Amino acid sequence: MDIQLIALYGAPLTALIALAYGYFLSRRVLAMPARGTSLLEVAGAIAAGATAYLKRQFTLVIPIMLVLAVVIASLNSLGLGVAVAFLLGAGFSAIIGYLGMWLAVRANSRTAYAAITGLSPALKAAFGAGTVNGMLVVGLGLLGVSLIYLWAYFSYQSQGPAVIATQATHVLIGYGFGAALLALFMRVGGGIFTKAADVGADLVGKIEAGIPEDDPRNPAVIADNVGDNVGDCAGMAADVFESYALTIVAAMILGGSLFGLAGVVFPLLARSGAILTSILGTFFVKPKSESEDPLKPLIRGFIVSAFAAMVIFILLAVYLLKEPRAGYAAVVGILTMLAVLYLTKYYTGPGGKPVVSIARASETGAGTNLITGLAYGMESTFITALVIAASIVIGYLLLGFYGISLVGMGMLATTGIIMSLDTFGPIADNAQGMVEMCGLKGKAGVVTASLDAVGNTTKALTKGFAVGSAAVAASSLFATYFEATGLTHIDIASPRVFAGLLIGTALPFLFSSRLIGSVGRAAFQVVEEVRRQFKTIKGIMEGTAKPDYSRAVDIVTRAAQRELVLPALIVVLAPILVGTLGAMPLGGFLGGVVASGLMLALFMCNTGGAWDNGKKYIEDGHFGGKGSPTHKAAVVGDTVGDPLKDTAGPALNPMMKIVQIVALLIAPLIIKFIGS
Repeated sequence: MDIQLIALYGAPLTALIALAYGYFLSRRVLAMPARGTSLLEVAGAIAAGATAYLKRQFTLVIPIMLVLAVVIASLNSLGLGVAVAFLLGAGFSAIIGYLGMWLAVRANSRTAYAAITGLSPALKAAFGAGTVNGMLVVGLGLLGVSLIYLWAYFSYQSQGPAVIATQATHVLIGYGFGAALLALFMRVGGGIFTKAADVGADLVGKIEAGIPEDDPRNPAVIADNVGDNVGDCAGMAADVFESYALTIVAAMILGGSLFGLAGVVFPLLARSGAILTSILGTFFVKPKSESEDPLKPLIRGFIVSAFAAMVIFILLAVYLLKEPRAGYAAVVGILTMLAVLYLTKYYTGPGGKPVVSIARASETGAGTNLITGLAYGMESTFITALVIAASIVIGYLLLGFYGISLVGMGMLATTGIIMSLDTFGPIADNAQGMVEMCGLKGKAGVVTASLDAVGNTTKALTKGFAVGSAAVAASSLFATYFEATGLTHIDIASPRVFAGLLIGTALPFLFSSRLIGSVGRAAFQVVEEVRRQFKTIKGIMEGTAKPDYSRAVDIVTRAAQRELVLPALIVVLAPILVGTLGAMPLGGFLGGVVASGLMLALFMCNTGGAWDNGKKYIEDGHFGGKGSPTHKAAVVGDTVGDPLKDTAGPALNPMMKIVQIVALLIAPLIIKFIGS
C-alpha cells in the first residue's frame, strides 16, 4: 500500500480512535456517583443555564452560517464544495463546544463528590472529562480534513495526484472558515457571558457585601459558574479546534506546492501520530500518592506526549518527505509552545515574582495594583513576542513558508492533552464552588482547593498556548495569501499598502473595545440585579431565603446574544472593504492584524492572569489576607483584568485567523477585477 492510501485511510481511522477513546472516558465519568440534594440542585442549575445559553446562541448563529454558505456557493470561483466544507467546519466546531460543555457541567458534581474520598478519584473525574474535550477537538479536527481529502481523492483520482492536492486544499479553506467563524461566535458570546457574571458577582458580593466568591447567597453565583463552562469549555474548545484545523490546511496548501502529494499527505500523518501521543500522555496522569501536588501528574502526561510527538515528526519527515528539515520545523513549534507556556507561568503563575509584586503593590491601593500589573503585562508581551518571532524566522529559514506552517503544526501537536488541561480548570473551579455552597465534608474541601489552584494555573497556561498557536496559524495563513495571489512581496512604502497596514493594525483595537464595552454594559445590569435582590428578598444574607439565580443567568445570556453579531460583522467585512484597494493593500492589512492582534492578545491575557493570581496570593494569607484593604484593592485589579483575559484577549485568536481566511477566499476575485 502506498503512502497516499495510508494517509487516505489511516488519518480518519486515527480520528475515530480518538473519538472512541473520548466516548469510553465519558461513559466512565458519567458512571461515577454524585449524591446529595443540595449538590444535585446546584449541578442542575449550572447545567440548565449552560444548555439554555448555547441553545439560544445556536438559534442566532445557525441562520447566519446558512446565509454565508449560500453566498459562498454562489461565487463561481469558490463553488459548492467550499460551501459544504464551510458548513462541515462550523458544524464540527459547534459539536465540540456543545458536547465538551455538556460533559463538563456533569463532571463538576462528580468531581466534588469524589473529592470526599480523596485526590485520585477527583482527579480521575475532572481530567477524564477534560480529556473527552481534547479527543473531540483532535478527533473531529482530523476527521473533517480527512473526509475532504477522501472526497478529492475519489472525485479526481483519474486526473492525477497534483489535481487531487489542488482541489483538496482549495476546499479546505472553506472548512477552516466555518470552524473559525463559529469559534468567533462561541468565544465572543461565551466571553461576554462569563465575565459579565463574574464581574457583577464580585463587585457586589466581594466588595460591597463582603461575602466569599462562591457564596450561595449571591444571586449571580450560578451565572458565574455557568460562565466558566460556556467560556472556558465551549469557547476555548471551538477556538483551539479552528487553530488545529487551520494549521493542517495551511501546511497542506504550502506542502503541496513544495513537495507535491507527499507534502499534502505529511500533515495528515503527522496529526495522526500526534493524536496517538496525546492518548499515550493521558495514561501518565495518575497521582503517585494522595499528598502529591496535582499539577505534577498533569505535567508528566504532557511531557510524555510532547516528546513522543517530536519523535514521530522527525521519523515522518525523514522517511516520507526525505527532508529532515520538515521535522526540525515541527520540533521548533513544540519547543516554542513549551517556551510560551513557561513564560506564561512565570508572568501569571501564583508565587512568581510578577504576581507577588502585584500583590505587594496592592498594599498602597488599587491604583498601584493596576500600574504594576500593566507594567508586567507589557513586559511579558515583548518577551513572548520575541519567542514567537524567532520560531517564525527559524521555520522560514528551514523550509520557507512551509516551514512556518510546520511550526504551527508543532505548536498544536499536543492539542489533545492541552485541551484536557484546559477543560480540567473550569471543572475543578465548579467543583470547588459546589463544595463550598453545599458544605461537603471529608477531604472534599482540601482536595478541591488543591485542584482549583492547579486549574487556575492550567487555564492561564492554555490561554498562552491558544494565543501563541493562533499567531503562528495566522502567520501560516498569511503565507498562503502570497500563494493565492501570486505576490512575491508587499511594498509598505506605497501609500495604499501603508494605509492597509494602519487599518489592519487598528482593527484589533476596535474589535477589543466592542467586547470590553459589552462586558461593562452587561455587568452593570448584573450589579443592579444583585443589589435589587439583596434589598427586596428578605432573608438572603441570613441564609433563610434563596436568591433568584435564573434572573442573573437570563440577563447575561441576553446581553451576550445582543452583543454577538456586530464584532463578527466587523471581522468579516473589514478585509473585503480593504480588498477594494487591491491585493497589496490587503496584504498590508493582514500583516497589521496579525502584529497588533498578537500583541494585544498577549498583553490582555497575561495582564489579566497576573491580576487574578495576585488577588489569590493575598487570599492565601499574604499582605493581610481576605477582607483586608490590600485584598479589596487586588479585587479591583482582578475585576479590570477579567474582560481582558477571558473575553477580548482570547477572542482575538479566531479574529486574527478569520481575516486571513476571508482574504484567501476573495483573493482570486481581487486579482481578476482589481489587481495588485
